[in-house]
Amino acid sequence: MLQDSKEKRTYDAIVIGSGASGGWAAKELCEAGLKTLVLDRGRMVRHIEDYPTASKAPWEFEFRGNIPVEKRSGLASWSWKREETVQWAMTEDEQPVIFEKPFRWFRSYHVGGKSLLWARATQRWSDYDFEGPARDGFAIDWPIRAKDLNPWYSYVEKFAGVAGAKDNLPELPNSEVMPGFELSCIEQYYKEQLAANFGDRHLIQGRCAHLTDPQEIHKQQGRNKCQHQDMCNRGCVYGGYFSANASTLPWAEKTGNLTIRPNSIVHSVIYDDTKEKATGVRILDKETGNEMDFYAKIIFVNASTIASNAILLNSKSSRFPNGIGNDSGLMGKFLATHNYRGKGYATFEGFLDKKQEGKHAGHAYVPRFRNVFKQDTDFLRGYSIGMSGGRGMSSDTSMIGDQLRDNLLNQRLNNVWGMAAWMQGETVPVEDNHVRLSTDQTDKYGIPKIILSVEWKENDDKMTKDFIEQQTAMYESAGFTNIKVEDSGAPPGSDIHEMGGVRMGKDPKTSLLNEWNQLHHCKNVFVTDGACMTSTSTQNPTLTFMAITARAANHAIDELKRQNL
Repeated sequence: MLQDSKEKRTYDAIVIGSGASGGWAAKELCEAGLKTLVLDRGRMVRHIEDYPTASKAPWEFEFRGNIPVEKRSGLASWSWKREETVQWAMTEDEQPVIFEKPFRWFRSYHVGGKSLLWARATQRWSDYDFEGPARDGFAIDWPIRAKDLNPWYSYVEKFAGVAGAKDNLPELPNSEVMPGFELSCIEQYYKEQLAANFGDRHLIQGRCAHLTDPQEIHKQQGRNKCQHQDMCNRGCVYGGYFSANASTLPWAEKTGNLTIRPNSIVHSVIYDDTKEKATGVRILDKETGNEMDFYAKIIFVNASTIASNAILLNSKSSRFPNGIGNDSGLMGKFLATHNYRGKGYATFEGFLDKKQEGKHAGHAYVPRFRNVFKQDTDFLRGYSIGMSGGRGMSSDTSMIGDQLRDNLLNQRLNNVWGMAAWMQGETVPVEDNHVRLSTDQTDKYGIPKIILSVEWKENDDKMTKDFIEQQTAMYESAGFTNIKVEDSGAPPGSDIHEMGGVRMGKDPKTSLLNEWNQLHHCKNVFVTDGACMTSTSTQNPTLTFMAITARAANHAIDELKRQNL
């Protein structure tokens, strides 16, 4: 009977996490014929049927989206607190964290993870990004280059669907794109002024994972064109933007090889000292409280950067007393995020004969222009800039009574055009920025609490100062007024782009993973989410996570066929 039970809990592959990278692992493994179990600590969310607020108008909510105080009680302070999105909220006691230094860790646990909630910006890396650590000597050299990932970028982009343009910039390689979202008149003007005044800086259409011209592969997924509702974080019934729920998970499910198990809190990866490999995953069932083991030949860890680090650190055995594969003692170290501290806004007096109509999902983007081809500043690496221009409307509220009411209902005044800017800086990973596990405190599931110790360094301060100076100069050269560019003081994590801790590398003494994302010392465990990143570049990272995952999953499939795992 026990043997029968174990057989029922045995699969070819286990994927921990069901978000952007976990969904891709599941898709690739299932398509190859592997019986695959996907574990997620959150509840089940199925495409369309589990988006309760999708496409609802403001008046369809009892308090226009506001949530009464009593209903907010117990929700995490950083979590979703609007009725449109409260279904993604987390409670304070679900996963308490010890913050040694200020940090914002944005989490939302459910099937699909943050793929339902991401900003959907998708940019490739170039060799200038992969070679950054080798060039300046900080962090370690990546074991791969752009040529290794380019075929997988194309593979992922064609399936997911990316809107944008062919910009032909060496610092930002072209993607496989469908038509992008048109720049507004103020953005087009800024683009022209940037080219005239700063020859090495380019404003382009931001590439994003939205369908503007669905191809046959997208129709087979049941997805349709983006409808420009600007309600993406509620879940999209059209599948207009890429999410695991709309795309990779249903595709995997169609093979008949996928089992999704929600409400499964992963405790650890099980290592067999005799077999000298991982044999499965231990979970706690959230609904019953029972501890259960599941078994597989290969395991993909895609729980999101910090959670993946924590799971691996908690995966202890006599062979690996400090966490599975952690002979170097570096696991959890060199944690990095993007630097979003720099913010800017300015107004422009022209184009008063034009106004803004409708909405779209994209924004403009200035690729990195600092330290790209050579070191030309007193700080390392660089930053990209997100930009968005528009013309809002307002009402005259200077009076009271009937006139105020009439103005609010009927009078809409066009404001002047404005242009927002925000930096996305590459932080240099350092050893003392880390995640570790508490030795004396556990959460309500009995799992050691996560300790986060991350702070900005002098390089980040210098980079932020440079952004403030350069963005101010760019506004001024284009004739903008009311310029305000500043350091917001936001703590690390505010960008939601955590990376590192289980970094890739060539040498097991200085890294945890090889060029195929296998643990150096436990080859049947693959880590392909943000935890695997050796450095951060300046680009939004999710496209790279997905491409790395597809590449690693297909390598795992080949290695299984060769009986090497």
